[in-house]
Amino acid sequence: MFSESLNKTHSHEIKIPSDTAYIRQVSRKIEDFLKTKTQNSSVLFDIRLSVEEAVKNAIIHGNKRKENLSVSVRYSFREGAFSVEIEDAGSGFALEKIADPTKGDNVLMEGGRGVFLMHKLMDKVLYDKNRVSMIKLLKSQRGGKNADHKGK
Repeated sequence: MFSESLNKTHSHEIKIPSDTAYIRQVSRKIEDFLKTKTQNSSVLFDIRLSVEEAVKNAIIHGNKRKENLSVSVRYSFREGAFSVEIEDAGSGFALEKIADPTKGDNVLMEGGRGVFLMHKLMDKVLYDKNRVSMIKLLKSQRGGKNADHKGK
């Protein structure tokens, strides 16, 4: 069951079961929200891909695809920054144990690129046990790189 709410901190929250069929619904909802803030297709792509990878990881690795467990996605936009937090019911993971997909034999591995992409596409990625938080700056705080000029 897909559910969405707006909490008192003006963050939006979406809860989904651990079913990968819901990933696109989550990213579409966030993209629709962001289109009121930016028209920069590169920024929208970076956020969409990062969110999809994080939600997929939460479903597959965190909740082990157990549909009775949910994934929470909280997102907001403040002072030119988009922030999103994805939380699952798992026990977390050790970031240092994830192989760099750009090195040696890892290049040929089937998985392992999601975390790498999230770090490359977002401005900040933080992990706290079973939760990942990501931030993307949309305004001039980026010093020009991927800044949203929206006709200015």
